[in-house]
Amino acid sequence: MTAAPQLVYLAFGPETYQREAVFSIVSALSQTASAHPEAFGIQVFTDQPGYYAKLPVTVRAIDASWNGPHRYHFRIKHAALRQVLKECEKAVLIDTDTFFRVPPEALFDRVRAGTLLCNAIGSSLGQSNGMPAALLAYLNRHGMHDPALRQTNSGVIGLVASDASILDRSISLMDELRPVIPELYTLEELSLALVAHDQLQLAECTDAIHHYWSRKAQFRAKIDAWYLKHGDSPLSLGAVEDSRLVNDRLPRPPQPLRAWQKALTVLVASERRQFIRELLYGCHVYPNEFDRACAPVWWDKALTNAQDRLQRPLSAEELSSWLADPILKRLAGRHYSALRGRLLDRLEAQSSQ
Repeated sequence: MTAAPQLVYLAFGPETYQREAVFSIVSALSQTASAHPEAFGIQVFTDQPGYYAKLPVTVRAIDASWNGPHRYHFRIKHAALRQVLKECEKAVLIDTDTFFRVPPEALFDRVRAGTLLCNAIGSSLGQSNGMPAALLAYLNRHGMHDPALRQTNSGVIGLVASDASILDRSISLMDELRPVIPELYTLEELSLALVAHDQLQLAECTDAIHHYWSRKAQFRAKIDAWYLKHGDSPLSLGAVEDSRLVNDRLPRPPQPLRAWQKALTVLVASERRQFIRELLYGCHVYPNEFDRACAPVWWDKALTNAQDRLQRPLSAEELSSWLADPILKRLAGRHYSALRGRLLDRLEAQSSQ
């Protein structure tokens, strides 16, 4: 059993997840405070090992049995971490949609016996609305319904080997609950919280790891831009320096500019006023090149939000009319042509589905 703590990633399926994992690993290495590469290891369980050939990681295959009898893919997280903890004293599993704010060594320092490190500690079970009735009935039947139980965000799961049996219990609970509540997306997180309750102390690390599960499209746009620029040499000096520019802030125009734009768009018809304001988020010339990469995402989101407000899709004629607004043309400036083409193409693709 190795004494070196291990970072563990699970990356399978579409290229998006592989790019996310590569960036997260680079962010970890760019932050490291250690001059000794053997201070910790990085293991990647993946079905596409080629993405990691230029990184100092151990690539491992995903066991086909790990998704269990109900083929629940989030179960693989616990099975992979359980396997690693048979081989090392301490490990932290990190979701791909993350990046590091601190050196990995600082994260490992939080993983101690008797503690479950998660990304964030959530609300109590008693404060959660909308839990499936079948789940509540199961918990009551098995004496597990404690309103004080705190839920967890498992974008990070850190354990020492002596506490690894908690994963055996979470895997078993997932297998029991999956047929009961197949619609519950967060079953994996809930199972972990249930088995850890009153057994392990919870710790969180939102200050150390940014988990961009919210506003994912904007952060993926930043990471895609970084990957397209540096994917062939992810640990070059330029790649590492640029990784620090991919920050945890959503790019928005400065407040005085937004206020000025808001005042001008008062002249726009009310049904498309908010649409135009949101489009302009993607038309600002941000000094950070990776913030500029979010422009198409802002435009897409503006269209989605407009249709949600209308509670129906826009027709091509309506969208063309909205986009022809002279105030939009003036404020969008040189971005107008790209904006218009993007949204008309997107609406056409939406209509053909």
